[in-house]
Amino acid sequence: MSEATQRPGGSGPVEELPSKHVPPAMYADLPEPLPMKKVLGPSVLLLAGALGSGEYVLWPYITSQVGLVLVWLVVLGIGTQYFLNMEIERYTLATGETAVTGFTRLWKHWGWLFIVMTVIPWAWPGWATGGTTTLSFVLGFSEDAIPYVTIGILILIGAVLTLSPVVYRTVEKIQFFLVSLIVIFVVYAMFALIGGDGYLELAKGFGAVDEIPGGVSDIGAATLLGAIAFAGAGGAMNLTQSNWIRDKGLGMGQRLPKVVSPLTGEEVAAPTTGYFFPRDAENLRRWNGWWKVANREQVVTFLLIGGITLLVFMAVTYSTLGVGGDAEDFDFIKLQGDVLGNEYGDWLSTAFWLTGTIVLFSTNLTVLDMVGRVTADVLKTGPLRDSTRWSESRIYLSMVWLEIAFGSIILLSGIDQPLVLLVIASALNGLVMFVYSVLLMVLNRRVLPREIGLKGGRYAAIAWAILFYGFFSVILLIDQYQTLF
Repeated sequence: MSEATQRPGGSGPVEELPSKHVPPAMYADLPEPLPMKKVLGPSVLLLAGALGSGEYVLWPYITSQVGLVLVWLVVLGIGTQYFLNMEIERYTLATGETAVTGFTRLWKHWGWLFIVMTVIPWAWPGWATGGTTTLSFVLGFSEDAIPYVTIGILILIGAVLTLSPVVYRTVEKIQFFLVSLIVIFVVYAMFALIGGDGYLELAKGFGAVDEIPGGVSDIGAATLLGAIAFAGAGGAMNLTQSNWIRDKGLGMGQRLPKVVSPLTGEEVAAPTTGYFFPRDAENLRRWNGWWKVANREQVVTFLLIGGITLLVFMAVTYSTLGVGGDAEDFDFIKLQGDVLGNEYGDWLSTAFWLTGTIVLFSTNLTVLDMVGRVTADVLKTGPLRDSTRWSESRIYLSMVWLEIAFGSIILLSGIDQPLVLLVIASALNGLVMFVYSVLLMVLNRRVLPREIGLKGGRYAAIAWAILFYGFFSVILLIDQYQTLF
């Protein structure tokens, strides 16, 4: 071990992290771990992003088509994502850098490729369109107005992000409030809407393993891969855990600059390359503390609340619509609300649709924030790292508004069916998850030292993720090839 590695708080260039394509990180001591109440937040943002895709839309839609026979895929999907999320967090807790920066240390073109793999799958404004659609069920405005209302919502989200002194803090406060409203509806649904028969069918779904192949064959490959990817957050949104825990100040992220508004915040034009700690007894003690509290935060918010919410929405759909419905696009959500209103009163159909509006708009807020963060991180770490004009914050907000403009163009072009847009986005993200599962294994197994790196059961879990997303990605590619040729 070198002298720099042994010296606590040393400032020499890091030897463990590759520096051929990204400037060297520097040695520094790991900050003291914080208690759970002070680290709670990044997984709530991830949960907010998850609720509007798989939880409220795709898996309930699949339930309306084939029932509850695919619940094991839900459990496998969100469980696999938990392990992926923690490997994304592992690298950032240790270095302060994002996982994408770590990938770029392995090969210089990964940064650009992840911009593409983030922007293209998430450019489709299906979440905002879906939120406006469910809002139209309540307020009664016409389908022709939906694209224009959606564009207005996108502009409002952009304005909120632009005027936030510290963007992460604003997004966190909004999402805490919105997720709390969603959880209130979920708790009500658990006790008032599902009933004994619904829970019995859910239990039967876990036992109907022999019916899984039939259920899979009845669902299109794109819809299936998308739903598996979005059994949780999905795609590049999981990678943004790096950016959020950095701005929250977890682990070595305390030493990195935050994304702020160029109008109301104090910008820092420094690149976002990180640090690495000497592996002495004190730093390893701090590391174990950070790893423990980060796992706890992820389990409580993303895994438990997210998993329960997903199963509850599926069970509510089964209890209200049964199986074999022919409702297309968001018509199944309209029908579900009508059934709830007929059985329990109009107030419940309104509450169900407004919950959907909150879910989907909260997801779109997360999406815009996520795309901006991934892009800004890559550009500021790479080609713009020496620019004093282009801070990470300015790149972030420029990307947010470009995304809003692109989404508006899509809506004005006439592609405004929310379910179609969500299936496109989710299927592409399934492919992205296969790619970064492989990269996380390489980064955390071969680059990070063994004392803090990927090993044991976690190594097996990431190997499973590679097989899991790789298998369904192959199914999708074969299906699309057969469709085209």
